[in-house]
Amino acid sequence: MDDPYKVLGVGRDASQEQIKSAYRKLARSLHPDVNPGNKQAEERFKRVSAAYDLLSDPAKRARFDAGEIDAMGAERPRAGAWNTGGRGQEGFAFGEDANDILSELFRRRNNGRRTGAGFGGFGFGFGDAADEAARGADAHYLLRVTLPEAALGTTKRVTLSGGKTLDVKVPAGTDDGAVLRLKGQGNAGMSGGPSGEVKIEPHPIFARDGADITMDLPVTLGEAALGAKVTVPTLDGRVALTVPPGSNTGTVLRLKGKGIPKGRTRGDQLVTLRVTLPETIDSDLESFLRRWSNSHPSAVRGKLGGS
Repeated sequence: MDDPYKVLGVGRDASQEQIKSAYRKLARSLHPDVNPGNKQAEERFKRVSAAYDLLSDPAKRARFDAGEIDAMGAERPRAGAWNTGGRGQEGFAFGEDANDILSELFRRRNNGRRTGAGFGGFGFGFGDAADEAARGADAHYLLRVTLPEAALGTTKRVTLSGGKTLDVKVPAGTDDGAVLRLKGQGNAGMSGGPSGEVKIEPHPIFARDGADITMDLPVTLGEAALGAKVTVPTLDGRVALTVPPGSNTGTVLRLKGKGIPKGRTRGDQLVTLRVTLPETIDSDLESFLRRWSNSHPSAVRGKLGGS
């Protein structure tokens, strides 16, 4: 496999946030759902996902940088573990690429047991290296959720390529582009597992800003000028909000604790007021505004150097 840093297009000194950002950008453009039938894009998406799987784990990344594992996460054999030009204990000859072939065929098991086991019962081993297990290919899915589902958490049912269905738990506060992994549910092998990239669909009312939820709230001229108590939607349902008298378009009101869960706390919901005139200005309003405007001149554009 290619160097994971080159696959993601980042330097070896890249921060974890830079690695995550590079992966998100590539995954969104290469995902099979975006490129139906494009085998080249699908293969590159798999390489990008595998590279991110390794580099997003600080422990794996450190071991890769130290030369202890290869780009597939497989153990690199210790010096002296075998003779690459010699013969195994049962008379098997090894070519120059034996190390590369075997390092791709075998992986360290999760329980970390050290057995010095051989392959197929023939007993050419890795010295005291860990028992290795063939690993199946991972599968990748695009898991679409709404903003409220991602914010508050949900369970989504997905169907794997083999027809098996799984209930995938999306934790509260999940970010767009987050990767959820289900170990042991991949293709044939000991440790393959599908990963689901979360795609948060645009919401018609809400937007997300970190741990906060933002929205625009239309208010009438009378509500803005005189003040009012109005009902607004939140992730948890509708609540009452007080609009102070003399509010302008752009005024931001805060609903505490109505945002994204973050540990034991939650962000806020920020409501931006938008003063909205009726579609048709009736004669009563027009007459009133003409009289009022003539008797109450105001330099609202004074800061712009105008009147």
